[in-house]
Amino acid sequence: MSAPKPPSELRLALASLRPELTRAAWFSVCSSLLVLAPSAYMLEVYDRVVNSRNPFTLLMLTLAVIGAYALMEVLEWTRAHLLQHAGRRLDEQLRARVVDAIFQAHFKKLPGGNMQPLHDLRAIREFLGSTPLLALLEAPVSLVFLLLVFAINPLLGWCSLVGAMLQVAIGWLNERGTQPPLLAANRSAMAAQQYASSSLRNAQVIESMGLLRNIHSRWMLRQREFLRLQAQASNLAGGYQALTKLVQTALGSLLLGLGAWLLLHNNLNGGGGMMMVASILGGRVLTPLVQIVTQWRLVVNLREAWQRLDDLLATQPAKPASMALPAPRGRLQVENLAAVAPATGLPIFRNVGFALTPGEVLAVIGPSASGKTTLARLLVGLWPAATGQVRLDGADVFTWDKTGLGPHLGYLPQGVELLDGTIADNIARFGDAAPAKTQAAAKAVGLHAFIMDLPQGYQTQVGPEGAMLSGGQRQRVALARAIYGDPALVVLDEPNSSLDEAGDNALLAAIRDLKARGTTFVVMTHRTHVLAVVDKILLLQDGLAKAFGPRDEVLASLKKTPERTAQPTSAAAVPAL
Repeated sequence: MSAPKPPSELRLALASLRPELTRAAWFSVCSSLLVLAPSAYMLEVYDRVVNSRNPFTLLMLTLAVIGAYALMEVLEWTRAHLLQHAGRRLDEQLRARVVDAIFQAHFKKLPGGNMQPLHDLRAIREFLGSTPLLALLEAPVSLVFLLLVFAINPLLGWCSLVGAMLQVAIGWLNERGTQPPLLAANRSAMAAQQYASSSLRNAQVIESMGLLRNIHSRWMLRQREFLRLQAQASNLAGGYQALTKLVQTALGSLLLGLGAWLLLHNNLNGGGGMMMVASILGGRVLTPLVQIVTQWRLVVNLREAWQRLDDLLATQPAKPASMALPAPRGRLQVENLAAVAPATGLPIFRNVGFALTPGEVLAVIGPSASGKTTLARLLVGLWPAATGQVRLDGADVFTWDKTGLGPHLGYLPQGVELLDGTIADNIARFGDAAPAKTQAAAKAVGLHAFIMDLPQGYQTQVGPEGAMLSGGQRQRVALARAIYGDPALVVLDEPNSSLDEAGDNALLAAIRDLKARGTTFVVMTHRTHVLAVVDKILLLQDGLAKAFGPRDEVLASLKKTPERTAQPTSAAAVPAL
């Protein structure tokens, strides 16, 4: 017999909210019972005040019912406060975990590596104060109302029970009819939004090549499909909502008429006033069901958001807590490393191994799609290795807590990305920027003079994705960020792809400077200019490490067999060093 499946992270987080939800349920019960106050007031006025004509009795009854109204509002306010607090607690428990899972999925090119999980978390949080949940919390009181109707007369009770069963049947039909188009509409809306976002990221290409009309047409196809499905679901839901309201209204009148018939035959307990009470109570029996049916779209959206978020957290488990490690010195060991594409599982490279001592510089060369970028991601711990390990000072880089490792690690990805903020923020990694360290990093890459010529200097905003800077300037800022604080290991993926000759010279000067201070560098490159400062070369080709060793030895072997690689790192393209 297999062991029971452990509860998911979402269920555990929801279980931790049980105290707030339990108190909110009790407040809902008390508040719902106070709904009877107007009916009780009406009966008492007819029975006591009209017959006795006593104004003091009327005053006391009026004050009592106003007090009941006030108490009901206080209970509802307290319930809303509890549910809001529960929503904040849920968000605090899961927010950081969801963000980590999004980043993991994004690195691996898997579903969920976008902002949708945060929208799903918000949908779950907001559902805690929604009408369907409140109706569910009030449902136990409906049973009390039903029992009271049975006490007035069993026939009235059975009539109310049939009405409730009809509402349940309508809810089931509503689920069967509206769930498929609603789910499809939500997926179509997400697809249209993602297509629009992707188009905006490529706005320059679209505008320059006149693609806007074609892109707009394709987006409209997705948008029309979303609108068609949404209209289909809305039409069905509208019909069921009208039907459920019809049942509720008709049941109230039916109970009133049936109560009058029973009164005529002297079968109504409590006298004529019970006709009105039975009608009101019968309507209250159906109220939670009506609210759930009329707000069924929220239930469907919640269920889909829950499933997406639950799947993401299950496929991207939290990394186990690791003990704090001493600051690394830069000794890098790569042992029998193999990598596969996360989305497809196809092998990228295998059996890659090398070692670097602090202060050494390695250039990784090879044809396109040979795995250089993947190797860079494994070296900084973004991707897990299929087999083998990357060790920095003997510790596994992938399992090393990134908060502790980050200050000692520099990384320049192939696609340079700056975050919205100032130049100083980006260079100092959005920490407490030390002006001296920030300026030292900028000077090391030849960027200080340019920054000081700006009207706001280091406080200049770079704009979203660094839009206020040129490609070469963005790359230099990202390079300064990578070497900020003299990290022990720096991994640069095509660091000079957007640099001019002056930028290339600044890059070499920065590598020489940090190398002299003990920083270990790994540089993925197609260009030979950086080979002037490297100590070792690793050649990746056909998924294997074809050559590794001191720079001059590897270059000499390439001169003997230039046909082994068609890249600019062949002997014919290597300048005199």
